[in-house]
Amino acid sequence: MAAARPRSRFHRLGLTLRLLILAVAAGSLVAGLALPGVAALGLGARQVAVDFGSVPSDFTAPPLSHGSQIYDADGGLIATVFDRNRTVVPQSRMAPLVRQAVVDIEDYRFYQHGAVDPKGVLRALAKNTSSGSISQGASTLTQQYVKNVMVEEAGDNLSAVLQAQQQTLARKVQDIRYAITLEHTLTKDQILTDYLNIVYFGEQAYGVESASERYFSVHAADLTLPQAALLAGLVQSPSGYDPILHPVEARQRRDTVLAKMAEYGTVTEAQSVQATASPLGLKPSTPHEGCITAREGEGFFCDYVHQVILSDPAFGRSVADRQKLWLRGGLQIHTTLDPTAQRALQQSVTGHVYSSDQAATAMTLVQPGTGRILAMGQSRLYGTRPDETEINLSVGVRMGGGLGFPTGSTFKPIVAAAALENGILPTQQYPAPYSMPWPAMVDCNGNYFGQGLGGNVHNDSHSLVGPFAMPDAMALSVNTYFAQLEADAGLCNAATMAARLGVTTQAGGEPISVVPSMTLGTNDLTPLQMANVYATFAAHGSYCLPLAVTSVTDLAGTPLAEPKPQCNRVMSTTTADEITTMLKGVVEDGTGRPAGLTDRASAGKTGTTDGSKQVWFVGYTPQLSGATVVSDTRTPQDLDGQSIGGTVVGLAFGGTLAGPIWRDAIEGALANTPPTAFTGP
Repeated sequence: MAAARPRSRFHRLGLTLRLLILAVAAGSLVAGLALPGVAALGLGARQVAVDFGSVPSDFTAPPLSHGSQIYDADGGLIATVFDRNRTVVPQSRMAPLVRQAVVDIEDYRFYQHGAVDPKGVLRALAKNTSSGSISQGASTLTQQYVKNVMVEEAGDNLSAVLQAQQQTLARKVQDIRYAITLEHTLTKDQILTDYLNIVYFGEQAYGVESASERYFSVHAADLTLPQAALLAGLVQSPSGYDPILHPVEARQRRDTVLAKMAEYGTVTEAQSVQATASPLGLKPSTPHEGCITAREGEGFFCDYVHQVILSDPAFGRSVADRQKLWLRGGLQIHTTLDPTAQRALQQSVTGHVYSSDQAATAMTLVQPGTGRILAMGQSRLYGTRPDETEINLSVGVRMGGGLGFPTGSTFKPIVAAAALENGILPTQQYPAPYSMPWPAMVDCNGNYFGQGLGGNVHNDSHSLVGPFAMPDAMALSVNTYFAQLEADAGLCNAATMAARLGVTTQAGGEPISVVPSMTLGTNDLTPLQMANVYATFAAHGSYCLPLAVTSVTDLAGTPLAEPKPQCNRVMSTTTADEITTMLKGVVEDGTGRPAGLTDRASAGKTGTTDGSKQVWFVGYTPQLSGATVVSDTRTPQDLDGQSIGGTVVGLAFGGTLAGPIWRDAIEGALANTPPTAFTGP
């Protein structure tokens, strides 16, 4: 170990001398400057000059990342979101004290030297050689600005960030080359202003304005001397001198800055002493930005919009392009969210299921014929505190959500639509006993499921026996009827119909499981998927992709994208209207009666999974489609016997537990909308 130290010191000396040679190559040192020891170290100035000349001289600083605003359909602000908490301000909105404090502590000869400070290099060489370590750097503020630009461009790419920060000769060559370009294109004041807007001050605060608000709850223009000195001291080590986490170290660093300001004549000795005697005077404020600040439960929709920007090719050809767009920020994002519908949904889900309950409910509302998502929310609020969550239960994993839920009998209308499209009439009757073996079926890949291979299928009640035709079987949710209907319609045809309706994958990302029990809702889907399926029935067979964003403009107001509804016919009008007629029967005379609306026509279907672990109600009016699920998301346990919304549930069913949540949300959302009637088949 003892033998390694001289080599380490020799290496550091060599690196510092190389920087001197760079300065010579850049024309920054006076002619004839002697560099003793360079030849002995084997460092060729000619080679360094060649390396320097190979670096492109053009340097353009990218636009700094800003916050983006997300608006609802009425133009109301949902939230300001950012990847980096930054507010860019001009020189006129920066206190002169903070500008000079940064210069005094980081590069006190900033206004006297060029891109490279020869005296600073020599000073660093002497100090580093005597100490045996790199205890003092030689980078000018312009070089530091260049490095910060490289880090900014790297974004969340860790390897690119590390590369921008690495202490190598190649990086120094690049920094100096770019710094020289900047010194020829910008004034010193402009460089300092840009530096103070880009540099990181810790606690997620980028730029002096955000740092002033984060630590002192004031604007950068209003900083006092002690405050300005503290912020200037953070630049060297934002985490090490964090005044919230390390107040002692932060105060020591602040006092060092104050001493330097007095030494260089920025302030008097008396002013420095007085400021040194003052406490830190912190008044921290949490950034009022991000989806967590959204009201009326809009945080989940806000997060969904973020995922849409990152995943939709309308906002960039590649994932990298879309990520760069989001990181740069400054976007004005207008969405489909209807504030009236959102308020009604949130009041319903939180009124029927408490955030502290073991169970949770999630709901999404979609406009038939356009796919516009009008509302999205759940009983647990968006956040990280107890009884909160950042997992959006209305969507799948790919869009920032969860693993979904088995849909139970709400899947049966999809099988019914496949049957009608393949020539089976609503009058088709089956014996529908209480229990029977699963019929034989074949999937789309030719896999054969023999009769009884999956055991027996049975109804919810021994008294529920046929024969039934399709409307009554739908109203009473007769499992054995739909097992036979699926077999006659064709398992592959049922899966094809599901795909036409946007159901190709489960919430976790895996393909849907095409097996006989599919008709009973064994696949894990989401409220958004199911609301969109039923919106297709309401739109007379026209399926629309979910639409959340209507326009995006950049910081200059230039339109970047204006997504439009994307709809296509996936079944005949007759088939869709036949399904609507049958689903009207569910809420009028069947299992969905508790969800029925009193002031307008409605249609829907209940769903209850094995053990009552999940209950659903999915329904629609001519103007609005919605899907509601209630599930124990933590264990999960049976809902039977749980306290939900202040009431102990005896037996949990889709109609009695999820149905009223759907009903209250729909009634509130459409309170000011005149009712319209369904069109008969």
